[in-house]
Amino acid sequence: MVRISILLTLINFITLSSAGSPLPDAVNDKVQDTASFVSPFSAANDRCFKCHGQDKYEYTNETLGKQVKDIMCSERIIHKKEFYSSNHKSFSCTDCHSDEYAKFPHSGKLRMEQKYICIDCHGGDEKFAKYHFEEIDSEYRKSTHFKMENDGFTCWKCHNPHTYKISVRTSDNLKETIAYDNAICLNCHSDFSRFQLLTDKAEMDIIKEHDWLPNQTTHFANVRCIECHTKINNNIPVAHQIRPKEEAVRLCNECHSQNSILMASLYKFESKEKRRDGFFNGIILNASYVIGANRNAYLNLISLIIFVIVLIVIVVHISFRIKNKTNSTKVK
Repeated sequence: MVRISILLTLINFITLSSAGSPLPDAVNDKVQDTASFVSPFSAANDRCFKCHGQDKYEYTNETLGKQVKDIMCSERIIHKKEFYSSNHKSFSCTDCHSDEYAKFPHSGKLRMEQKYICIDCHGGDEKFAKYHFEEIDSEYRKSTHFKMENDGFTCWKCHNPHTYKISVRTSDNLKETIAYDNAICLNCHSDFSRFQLLTDKAEMDIIKEHDWLPNQTTHFANVRCIECHTKINNNIPVAHQIRPKEEAVRLCNECHSQNSILMASLYKFESKEKRRDGFFNGIILNASYVIGANRNAYLNLISLIIFVIVLIVIVVHISFRIKNKTNSTKVK
């Protein structure tokens, strides 16, 4: 029950509608004040939010000559506050959606409208060069998720374009980052109704699938899914090449060692100068100690020197014992 509670906590900790991954390169960026932001397209966007910004909507049926109230489909609800706090807050709705949506009722054929993906706007743009969108797209195309592209799997299955928001990953909000990123995965992998939209596979039990993992609850709360299920690429902020489950990390020493993969992914934002007391990967375990993970170069050197000195003392002692024994034999 405790492990199941951890999973539920991870799902509910962060609102899934704003799913996105932090970019460590943004650490030095100035935090933007979204509370005072006023969109130049607020009036035009309000026409959309009038219906799509709430759980129910109302319109005049001119054919029947009466007002009609109906429930808005949950997948079509875009909360105004979340949109104006997102990275796309300065956009007009019709920047991405057809101008035909300005007419109501909407034409049924608009449902078939091709949606933009990240690379359509961010590819080849020097302003976003530091985020390496082209390489992210290249990595994603090698991903096991890309194989489901024809079935509707795109960037937006993980990153909602209406609420996507870059967050700065720091030591202070690391737990939030882990919960936020894991919630993206669990949005489908712990919700069978969503899972079925992309695959015909049988329902998967996350807990049972990870029974081999020692201290499972601790791992779920302190490590992101992508640490074990992606191939690390040092050139991009967050790994996007999802590997098949057969290639997932399963060996303890891949994380609990001097060359821990966590230092190339989850703790990438931490510079070497910030790793306390000169310990390798000490940040990973804080006050805990795991052989191979918490190592200090100076202590290693001192230990080696002490070992050599002790060895020399033993050799010298044995030499004197042998010499004294030889002299005693000669005297007799």
